[in-house]
Amino acid sequence: MPIIPEQIASDLLIWAVALFVIKHFLADFLLQTSWMAHGKERLEGWMAPLLAHITVHALGTLLIALLMAPQLAWLAVIDLIIHGLIDRTKALVQQRYHFKVEQAAYWWLLGTDQTLHHLTHLALAVWIATAATSL
Repeated sequence: MPIIPEQIASDLLIWAVALFVIKHFLADFLLQTSWMAHGKERLEGWMAPLLAHITVHALGTLLIALLMAPQLAWLAVIDLIIHGLIDRTKALVQQRYHFKVEQAAYWWLLGTDQTLHHLTHLALAVWIATAATSL
């Protein structure tokens, strides 16, 4: 990650964060098919659904980077890797403990998953805003 300068253009940071929030909503809730959602959680045959899902996320990150800081288009690969690690880890924990919707642990796991994604997006937004500020 680059060194964060003393000043970052607040409008660029706000736009980057907003775009990542929208991207996450689209990729995780509107564009994620049941094949992706259920498939990435399976014990076997999980790779294709997971890859399809994280590719949607990576394409969203690519669009944001191309819009705001084209030299950072490669951040889409970073997002693909991190998103895949978070989602697969969540699936493995769920497979191990079989949390049910009525259990608090289920919601803790879901909340941890979503929080890690948002923290990742915040870091990517700062990275993009920093690069765009220095242009």
